[in-house]
Formats: sequence, structure tokens, C-alpha cells
Amino acid sequence: MNDHLTALDAGFLQAEDSDSHASLAIAVLAIMEGPAPDFPELRAALEERSARIPRLRQVLHSYPLDISAPEWVAAHSFDIDHHVRRHTVTAPGDDASVYRAVADVMERRLDRSRPLWETWVFDGLADGRWALLVKLHHCIADGVSAAAMLVGVCDDQPDPRAEVPNSTSTSTRRPVHRLNPIALSSDAWRMLTSTARSGVRVAFGAAQIVTGVLAPPAQPLNGQLSDLRRFSAVQVALSDVELISKRFGVTVNDVALAAITDGFRSAMLRRNMQPSAGPIRTLVPVSVRPPDLQHVPDNRVSLLLPDLPVDRSDPLDQLRVVHRRLSTAKHSGQWQAGSWVVAAANLVPFPIMATAVRLLGRLPQQGVVAVATNVPGPRDQMRILGRRIVDLVPVPPIAVGMRTGIAIMSYADRLTFGVIGDYDAQLDVDEIARGIEHGITRLVAVASAALHTRRLGNLMLLSG
Repeated sequence: MNDHLTALDAGFLQAEDSDSHASLAIAVLAIMEGPAPDFPELRAALEERSARIPRLRQVLHSYPLDISAPEWVAAHSFDIDHHVRRHTVTAPGDDASVYRAVADVMERRLDRSRPLWETWVFDGLADGRWALLVKLHHCIADGVSAAAMLVGVCDDQPDPRAEVPNSTSTSTRRPVHRLNPIALSSDAWRMLTSTARSGVRVAFGAAQIVTGVLAPPAQPLNGQLSDLRRFSAVQVALSDVELISKRFGVTVNDVALAAITDGFRSAMLRRNMQPSAGPIRTLVPVSVRPPDLQHVPDNRVSLLLPDLPVDRSDPLDQLRVVHRRLSTAKHSGQWQAGSWVVAAANLVPFPIMATAVRLLGRLPQQGVVAVATNVPGPRDQMRILGRRIVDLVPVPPIAVGMRTGIAIMSYADRLTFGVIGDYDAQLDVDEIARGIEHGITRLVAVASAALHTRRLGNLMLLSG
């Protein structure tokens, strides 16, 4: 049976082909407790466990003149040494040293003559820790299915039915925490594909997307990519994010995007840029993956294009504006239009589609400044060869003129923001990361003060 790439999967290859400095791979950095296992033992374990995932033993077969979409075929030979590599981070082995190593790995493209994944073993970390950077091409998977693949190489193998919300499984293991609040239900997906009344909304949403991509941004922060990257990250307590969400009646994704807004604003002010010039248009992928297909390795996403209000200084004002704009984008038909375009692209002859994507990728994209994607991670602590995964840090790609990418991932009791940027971008990734943390801190302070005022008011009513 043929296993051809979908139009969306192949689109990531075409977008990469259109820019020699783009590398459309996604990754997750797992910070591990020590001591590290012997490298041969770890390599053997990764060889055995990765074999459980057929896609990691397949290569892409491309057809001359793009007469058909590339097809996944079994690799004629497989050498684990091409895929599991070792690197000692520079002293003192702190976060900055690890993040420099991550940036170096993400700069390089994956070799398309081999299965499109790598695992880098980082040693030399402070406090006796070590790390694994798992990297795979975006044409294989989106964030949801990539997270499921990561779980597949860990020690604990949960019942796949336990990963699906509302599963009838009797397993006592808690399901993976699905944090992405703009993921669409299977009912919504069926409605999209079956309801003719959505036509007007789709047309309106498509017009918004086209306008958003073509219109010049208020802040000129995008441009041609270089061949170098920078990376940084920051963690916040998931309980703090949930406190803000519950107190102000917004989603976790609203809180995350509000913090990202503050991150951009802080970085701009440090660079003597004027946030008052206007908002930053951001691409926010939306999962349209049905719950029963969480483990299928492919891409099932649409998109929204909200404007982040960096021109607002008050944290609560930022949150309310983000919530309103994201709600408007969700109900305007943008995600339906994105899904319709993807579905329609599968009906277009592949040579035409591939050529069109390559040509569009070479045009200067001015409207969208950044990408911000929310990746669901496991709620339970995971282990590899008995060593606990202390932290999971997501690493997004950047391409088509977007010089900053932010990925958000939940793991255990934390929410982590991974920030990647072009080396020559105007905004520094460390400054954005610190600004995100500062944004959460400010929102927690506002939420706590509001909660205290409410409780004080209730006490006064009771005493009266």
C-alpha cells in the first residue's frame, strides 16, 4: 500500500526547499537526572525503541519532476550511528551552554537520504545531569503526534487508549494532559467537512488570512533568515497559569499568548523600539486532530493569525485583548479556511502544488512576524533507562520570513516556553524569554490581588 505524503506534510518540504537557510525540523530537549548511562547502552536502547515507530525506519522516495507526492518507503539499510550522536556542552554546562548546543543542532538540515530524525546526547551538564535532544522533520509529525512518539521511546508504555480523553479504558494511569485549549473536537472537524453553511465563514476567514499574510506588519521584525540560530527557554508553574486562567475566565492559551506579548514588548523596549507602533501578527497553529488519531505520525493542523497587543502596557489589559482577539479569530472562519485550503490542496495535481509552494516560499512574506505553537506534553513524570526526565523543553522551527518561533509545552507541573530566533533578528531570544516569565509574574500578582480583594469582600459581607 502506498504511503504518500499529504499536501500539508509535503508543504513543509517545499517550504524548506524555497529557502536554503531554513531547517523545518521540530525538536524537544529532555533534561535528564544523572548519572548518565553508558553511551553504548543508551544507543542500543534507542535503536530498539525507535524500531517500534515504523516512520523512524523509513525514508522519502521522491519522484522525478514531482509527478507524484513523495512516498515513505522502508530504508534499505539503517545505521543507528547516523541518528544517535554525542556532544559535550561547553563549560560550565549551565542552561546557556545547553541552549547554544540546541541552536547549533537546529541550524543543520536533516539528511533526506536517511530517516528524518536524530537524537543528540548532551553530556557535561551542571549538577551531574545530561540531556537528550530528539529532532525530527516537520513533514513526519506535528506537535501532538511528535509528543506521542516521544512517549513511545520512554520506559513506561501507557495503553494508547489512555491517551484519549473520555476513553473507556480501565487503566489507572492518568491520561496525557491535553493543554491546548484551541484544539478542535472531532465533532467540530466533522462539522467542517459536512456543513455547507460554513462556506461564507470559510470565505471570510480565507480573506482574513490572505490579508494578514500580505499586509505589512506594524512592527518590521521579520525578514530573510541567516544560517545561524539562537535559543532560549523559560519555565513557569502550571498552577500559576491555571490560577490566572480561572480568575479571569480565560483559557490557558490566552494566558500563554499574553505572556508572550509581554515578552515581545519587554525585548522591544530593551532595543529602544517603540511597541506603541502597533501589534505583532502571530501565526498560531490549531490542532484539528481527532482524539483517536493522536499517535498517527502526520500533520493535522490549521491556523489562526491573532495580533498580539504589544502596544498595551498593563498586563490585565494585554490578557483581555488577547482573549478577545483570539476568540474573534476562532469564530471568524480562519481555522475553517486553513483546513479547507489543506483539503483542497490534496485535490490539486502534485506538480502544480509543489511548484506553487516553492514559488510562494521565495516571495517576501511581510505580514506575520512570529509563530507560537502549543504542544501537549505528558502530565506524568517519564523515565528513560530508569532516569527521570526532569524537564521537557520544546524547540520550534522558523521559516518563510518569520525570524522568531515560540513553542509552549506542558510537562508534569510546569509550562515551558522554548524560544528560537534567527541569529541576526532584532529581538534577542533571552530577552523575550525573560519577558515571558515577567509577564506571568505580573499576571499572578494581579490575579492574587483580585482574589484577595474578593475574599475580603466576602468576609465583610458575612460579618455585616
